[in-house]
Amino acid sequence: MPEKPRAAARNRLALIPEGAFSYPIDRPGPTRWFGFLLLPEFTLLAFSSAIDPLRIANQLAGKPLYGWLVLSEDGQPGPASAGLEISAQAGLEALDPGVHLFVCSGNRGTEVATDRALAAIRKHSRFGGAVGGICTGAATLARAGLLDGKRFTLHWENQPGFTEAFPDLEPSSTRVERDGTLLTCGGGSAATDMMVDIIAADYGRDFAIAVADMCLNAPAPAPDREQRSSIAKAISSRNARLLHVLRSMYAHIEEPLTLDGLAENAGISRRQLERLFRLFLKESPATTYRNIRLDRAHSLLAETDMSVMEIALATGFSDVALLARHYKARFGQTPYGKRGKK
Repeated sequence: MPEKPRAAARNRLALIPEGAFSYPIDRPGPTRWFGFLLLPEFTLLAFSSAIDPLRIANQLAGKPLYGWLVLSEDGQPGPASAGLEISAQAGLEALDPGVHLFVCSGNRGTEVATDRALAAIRKHSRFGGAVGGICTGAATLARAGLLDGKRFTLHWENQPGFTEAFPDLEPSSTRVERDGTLLTCGGGSAATDMMVDIIAADYGRDFAIAVADMCLNAPAPAPDREQRSSIAKAISSRNARLLHVLRSMYAHIEEPLTLDGLAENAGISRRQLERLFRLFLKESPATTYRNIRLDRAHSLLAETDMSVMEIALATGFSDVALLARHYKARFGQTPYGKRGKK
């Protein structure tokens, strides 16, 4: 174990913050160590979303379940994309095979890692150290030659540029990917999903849910969820007609338009409409429109006291049975189940 983890392990209080809520773990394993390599202009949100669940896990357990090292190439503060500088605890020389290394980067992820940093990451992997990427960290792993034949992801905004730079590699559209010990996420709150998933594997789902609740995150992580909504995918496509149709869908939820009506409003044929959605969203316009309405129903169930019948009518479903059938197919339970009713 490198000197920094040894020092931190001796100072257990540095890893166990005080809090009002606890969740004792009877038989904790040895402290599991993570390293976060901050590359220039790394995304601050993604980094903090990854490191804080570890802190919270230690707080709840009252034990040093996890330790972390904040690294930069030379041990100097790392500049974040927001203009802030975050202090590093050590440079790359502190890496040890027992540390699971996560590369943190931002919009310039394909170019900011130096040859020295790439060599250190390759060496870490070669000697048995686990690696991962946060936000665009997978781009650095690709430059290091560590993604061939692997499942991985990075932030959707940066995927087009990534595939131009690495045409033989194809990132997934999911929030989190795990391939053996390789862990990658799309950044933002997906970093929390990833760490909570790790905690669940180490100490069980109930403890992980308690950590997620402290993060005000979804209590049941779904790492395989898509990173983007339909509207976000349409924005990235830069197709004005596709955006026009989606805006019409969101504007007409209670009284849905027909597909012919949507096509006419956008100045295209029904066939062109179908082709646009298949090309950019990989699904039919009817499926997209139905899911938009179901997502609205999902929100109304959680946030209002409206009856299921009222919600069905407010989201363009002619009766409760029709809403219930499609809702269960999308969310795995009926609207009544969502509200805890039989």
